[in-house]
Amino acid sequence: MQERTDRSNKPIVAIVGRPNVGKSTLFNRLMGQRRAIVSDKAGTTRDRVIAETEWAEKPFLLVDTGGLDLFPKTELWNQVRDQIYYAIDECDVITLLVDVVDGITAADIDIADLIRMTGKPIVLAASKADNSERVALATDLYELGLGDPVPISAYHNHGLDELMERILEHFPEEVAFPEPEADFRLAIIGRTNVGKSMLLNAITGENRAIVSEVPGTTRDSLDTKIKYKDRDIQLIDTAGIRRRGRIEQGIERYSVLRSVRAIDRCHVAALVIDASESATGQDTHIANFVLDAFKGIVIVVNKWDLSRDLGIGRAKMEAIVRNKFKFASYAPICFTSGLNGAGIDELLDTSLRVQTEWSKGVPRPDVRRTILTAVAEHPPASQGRRELKIYSAMQDSTMPPSFTFFVNHSDMIHFSYRRYLENKLRDEYTFEGSPLRMRFRGWKG
Repeated sequence: MQERTDRSNKPIVAIVGRPNVGKSTLFNRLMGQRRAIVSDKAGTTRDRVIAETEWAEKPFLLVDTGGLDLFPKTELWNQVRDQIYYAIDECDVITLLVDVVDGITAADIDIADLIRMTGKPIVLAASKADNSERVALATDLYELGLGDPVPISAYHNHGLDELMERILEHFPEEVAFPEPEADFRLAIIGRTNVGKSMLLNAITGENRAIVSEVPGTTRDSLDTKIKYKDRDIQLIDTAGIRRRGRIEQGIERYSVLRSVRAIDRCHVAALVIDASESATGQDTHIANFVLDAFKGIVIVVNKWDLSRDLGIGRAKMEAIVRNKFKFASYAPICFTSGLNGAGIDELLDTSLRVQTEWSKGVPRPDVRRTILTAVAEHPPASQGRRELKIYSAMQDSTMPPSFTFFVNHSDMIHFSYRRYLENKLRDEYTFEGSPLRMRFRGWKG
């Protein structure tokens, strides 16, 4: 059984450009699904959309940004301008889209000058080049001095192979990752102002993170190493993730990228929610970031010192949280108070237990027995004359626990039956707090 290779610090590709040049359409096309809102109205993408994808078996983070000229020339702009430059500099490759129909505008020139200063690789895309006449117009983009423009039409799926080939040229052949400082990496994540920094202070016993009642004080990810019960734990404190549409332009919006990257770096993510607000839709949105990355998860109900004033007991709160996080029913729940330090040992013990489950391997004969027994007790539904057969199963890697099922028709696996098999594995082997990666591979038997 192989352990999954740690692919933290994946290359980041940012799609930039002025409003309404097709950034979200390109993002959706590369992702293969509608993850960004597409509209003809300029400025639709007010916040950044971030997702992990891959091309030619090379994983990377794809970032869809809002129009760069949406930032008002106000005092706020003056305060965050340097951080915006730095945020763009965080990307490994910048893809600049220019609308060939409109031609080069003053805004395009300003954006080209801005991203040129980063020194990062830039791939220039001639957007909306959906016919031969528009492809010919792409030559006008040489005036920007950013090299050969790649004519594309994301809407019609034209030119994307060439665009991605150019982007991949700037990826390192092999990413060298530094040796981890600790054998366990725990990320403290959550919305702004749920008490993450104060909770970190309670864990470390030192004021290593700034504590403030102003939402979003922690703009960057801060790493702190502690020793707990003979284990070295690397704590990653992240900037808060706000609800989509409410991420303020400037420094706040760019903190989201750091938070997602921090999730990618960790083994287990402690999702902190505010006891006074129970569980919100944004909390579940952040949880999906963790599950999409297949990292272990612990749900932390913080500010539990307020429970008496709130008039709610632990059992009732747990029921509320369970109902909100039905999609992650396997996630353990801890109750903490960053103010008085209550529940810290419980949080650390639970997180270490989840890491053990996330790293656990099950012998192939045991997995095969469990799955074949489950199939015998509840066979999958047939489709007409087609009958789904599951011949065997095995765990092929850990971190996260990953399983391959050998079947005759991989396209017949229904979501509900997939969940049934997952529940059987959890009933037998627990995997507390850990998502399971499940693959179905066609096999003749």
